Amino acid sequence: MWQHEINVQGPYDFKRVLDRMSLDPLVSMDKAALRLSLPFESEQKQAVHITFTGSKAEPSFNIEGQTDQKEAIQFVQRVLQLERGLHEIHEHFKESTLKAIFNEHAGTPLVLEPSPYSCLLKSVIHQQLNMSFAATLTERFVKNFGEQVDNVWFYPDPETVAEIPIECLRDMQFSQRKAEYLIGIGEKLSSGELDLIELSKKDDEEVIKELVKIRGIGPWTAQSVLLFGFGRMNIFLPADIGIQNALKKHFQLNEKPALDEMEKWQQDWRPYSSYASLYLWRSIETGK
Repeated sequence: MWQHEINVQGPYDFKRVLDRMSLDPLVSMDKAALRLSLPFESEQKQAVHITFTGSKAEPSFNIEGQTDQKEAIQFVQRVLQLERGLHEIHEHFKESTLKAIFNEHAGTPLVLEPSPYSCLLKSVIHQQLNMSFAATLTERFVKNFGEQVDNVWFYPDPETVAEIPIECLRDMQFSQRKAEYLIGIGEKLSSGELDLIELSKKDDEEVIKELVKIRGIGPWTAQSVLLFGFGRMNIFLPADIGIQNALKKHFQLNEKPALDEMEKWQQDWRPYSSYASLYLWRSIETGK
């Protein structure tokens, strides 16, 4: 077992990270101990443990793992946005039209899914469902077809997904179409027709263009993969109802904003529109 300490410039609110991630029943954590375990796969599947040892103003993290230390540390830095810290982003928004929201939720990172692959499957499962039922379906899917290692859950590999009988997913309350979407994505990934590593090298528009060709993947899902799978920094979802409601509330509008209004506001948020999206979601999730 190796250990490694990471320090980043504040603010960084790890308690908010755990609060948000606790909505996913597949995530392994000890909130009281400020400890999170993530599924990491390199030469082998293993859990990587992160313990928060600092403060919001002076964030510090202790990382522990079994093997592949360099790769595991890079993985944690990517998932938890520790590569650069949030100071630069906080500074960017402190004089913007979203200043009040960013002050309220200062130090909230854009936490990624463990892999673009798990992000894609999770996003497809979550389409057009309320958060609670979507989490239940995802848990059933992973616990029935995935693998648990060191108390963390790994999504089933594409070959396994491609071979799942539709009836099994239907018995878990998946719709016929969603079951077909998941199995089809498994087939495309296992055959090499869809290569997420190669896709990650393309720009945002190319990624969306390639993903929406696949049955079951629309613009919202493609943008979710860019945000929470690839960690792109300038993704804004103007068609997202949550973002529309957050903007209506923040700017005290009588109705939801028009697309041209949102495009005008976004000029002020680039190149960190992804954080504008995140903080707008947070502003209504917490009821503040």
